[in-house]
Amino acid sequence: MPSRFPSLVPWQGRSNSSDGLAPPPHRPLSAHGGFRRLYLTLFLSLMAIFWIGVAASWLIDDWREDHYRQRLASGPMALLTSLVASQPESSRDAWLSAYEEELGIRLALSDSETLMLGFMDRRRLARGDVLARQAQGEIGWQLYQRLPGEDDAILVAHFTGLSEQQPLQLVSLLRQWLELSPEDEREARFQALRSRISLPMGMGSGTPPGLSNSQLTQLNAGHVVINVVAERSSLGFYAQFSGGRWIMVGPLSPFESLPIVTISIVMALMLTMLGLAIYFIMRSVEKRLTRLEQTTASFTGGDYNARVTIQEGEYLTQLGLAFNTMADQVQAVLSSQQDLMRAVSHEFRTPVARVRFALQMVDDMSESPGIRRLLKGVDDDIESIDRLIDEILTYARLDSATDGMLPLEPASLEVREIADRVVETLTPLHPQLTLEVTGGQELSVHADARYLQRALQNLVSNACNHAGTRVHVRLLGDERLVYLSVEDDGAGVPAGERERIFKPFARLDDSRTRHQPGVGGYGLGLAIVARIVHWHHGRITVDTAPELGGAQFILTLPRHYEAAEEYS
Repeated sequence: MPSRFPSLVPWQGRSNSSDGLAPPPHRPLSAHGGFRRLYLTLFLSLMAIFWIGVAASWLIDDWREDHYRQRLASGPMALLTSLVASQPESSRDAWLSAYEEELGIRLALSDSETLMLGFMDRRRLARGDVLARQAQGEIGWQLYQRLPGEDDAILVAHFTGLSEQQPLQLVSLLRQWLELSPEDEREARFQALRSRISLPMGMGSGTPPGLSNSQLTQLNAGHVVINVVAERSSLGFYAQFSGGRWIMVGPLSPFESLPIVTISIVMALMLTMLGLAIYFIMRSVEKRLTRLEQTTASFTGGDYNARVTIQEGEYLTQLGLAFNTMADQVQAVLSSQQDLMRAVSHEFRTPVARVRFALQMVDDMSESPGIRRLLKGVDDDIESIDRLIDEILTYARLDSATDGMLPLEPASLEVREIADRVVETLTPLHPQLTLEVTGGQELSVHADARYLQRALQNLVSNACNHAGTRVHVRLLGDERLVYLSVEDDGAGVPAGERERIFKPFARLDDSRTRHQPGVGGYGLGLAIVARIVHWHHGRITVDTAPELGGAQFILTLPRHYEAAEEYS
């Protein structure tokens, strides 16, 4: 496109233009930008969920570690509370003092009031659970458990550290406690103890599985044997009774925190699945909103029969129904207004014709020059009313038509011929102006000849009404589009009015007043142009004329009417 016609491309950098029916291309009422922001918000929300999940995993890991300590402490504490409960109350302090040094564990008896335990802690102790708490102001952990069969006697064991001898001493102590019972009651006592703890324990006879010959020798010699299973990173403790039966405590595995990599991978997979689910749901909603947006654009563009297709069980069904109800009501109101306007306009024609006939009779009967001047003025006014009625009926026909109902007769037209015909018709009416046409040789367009000439004539007439000395019609086209630019050297259209002038009955203020008496518009000329352009799937824009300095109206039409939907 030649550089001297940059303003003929209406959607490149325009800031104030409209066809009065639908928003121009540079101001799309599209939901896509909103959905991009929504997707970004969802992405940021998923990232926030990811980090919240990682923090929750750390908290869960702390809970698992605390549970592991309580599970590990359940065995020693169950044994110690059973041993303490079996001692007479008068000798319990001495027993605790004797075994403190042997086990390397500080032991004491207390009650819940002295220990200032809370309600939940007391409930857990009442159920027989073990409480594990980090020692206040000291190194190590304190374990609490209620003595079996006693309501408020609590054994407190303070572990400052875990040595290799402590589990050995505890397993040896377990064997001693079981040996205090007769052999036929020993297993029942062992099962009663095992029901109170969370550690794996067992009792058997014969040769324990998994022990080497040297370990079996030590076991037969009465020692407590530690068996390390490297493959599973676990420990097992074995002790043998004098009768040949043996007990096993374990296998005990060390606490393993959840690897941060594993947590991250699991969280990433979960968030990916959640994100995909949200994405597909939002895509479905976006498609439906896009269809609603397209229907809304068609409705605001003049297709008052446009409705949203409703499908059973679809998202946004209520929104679609609400839109269709609103469209029905708007269409009914517009139809009533258009019917009223057409009826009133038709009814005006008969009395106007009578008045004109009466004026003609009076004019024939009177020879007075004064009366004839008055009658001429009245006749001019009647002519203006007649033109107004014609304009109203034309606009009503164009405004009330729907797709397929407007009787367009598109054909291949030479644009230059139409422009020359319009200028030839209007030049005698405006002798003080210079009207010229440039460009457009061998430029054709597929359109309705009658309506296209009406649109161009309205634009040129509008320019003539407001021009100072010149009106310039430029014609240009490419493979797809035809541009008809009408420029004048008048006052121009104020930027704030460029959206409004295509509305019916819109009139500018004194910035573009009529220059000639008896020549003026009714506020329907540009509205009719906008409707004609709409039905041809084109666009009308207004800007400042780059050369003449006044107003520049650019009428853009697709060259082929059958493919016009592509450019509208």
